[in-house]
Amino acid sequence: MFLQIEDFLTSAEVASVIEIAAQARFVDGRRSNPHNLTKVSLIGDPGDPAAQKASQIALAALQRNEPLRDFALPERVAAPTLCRYEVGMRYGTHIDVAFLPVAPAPLRSDVSCTIFINDPATYAGGDLVIHLGTEDVRIQGKPGSAVFYPSTTLHEVTPVSAGARLVIITFIQSRIADPMQREILYTLGEVKALEGLKMEWQNRMRMEFAIANLQRMWSR
Repeated sequence: MFLQIEDFLTSAEVASVIEIAAQARFVDGRRSNPHNLTKVSLIGDPGDPAAQKASQIALAALQRNEPLRDFALPERVAAPTLCRYEVGMRYGTHIDVAFLPVAPAPLRSDVSCTIFINDPATYAGGDLVIHLGTEDVRIQGKPGSAVFYPSTTLHEVTPVSAGARLVIITFIQSRIADPMQREILYTLGEVKALEGLKMEWQNRMRMEFAIANLQRMWSR
């Protein structure tokens, strides 16, 4: 299960990130995953103040977004990373690493996130492709939109053939590690939000009892 959110960043935030990216220092994307030979991209240098500013804009959006909180049940979030794909760059089919080496302890990647920054009309290729069994889901989000999906999912970024693709990525450690359990909780929460006011009070309380106690049971 994955979640797409339109206007995850405001138009002003998108404009700020585009301006920042024009000034930021980029380094070889394999610095963050040196053993994956299919990764050919550029990432904002973690030590560059401009790249850090872009990361902070994305982090603020991640912290304020309620649909994301309901979907991912975040416990920890990795520092968002500005990424640029120029002509010929790609990220072949892969699965995200299970643990990211961040302080104070490794962060388990349960939910992966891509925030789209520039207009897909300004570049060709660069689709995010999520492989779901025999089906492929292709996503080219509009500026400011975001997609969240289980980090256990095989996915890729197709080669860019014109222009440049600009995104921000990050990884979330959820309070609920199991993706099926998260999906069940998210579905129950959506039913409660959509139908809860139509229920008799006793039945609404029984649903809240089930949701709260499943969260207690499944949290790690």
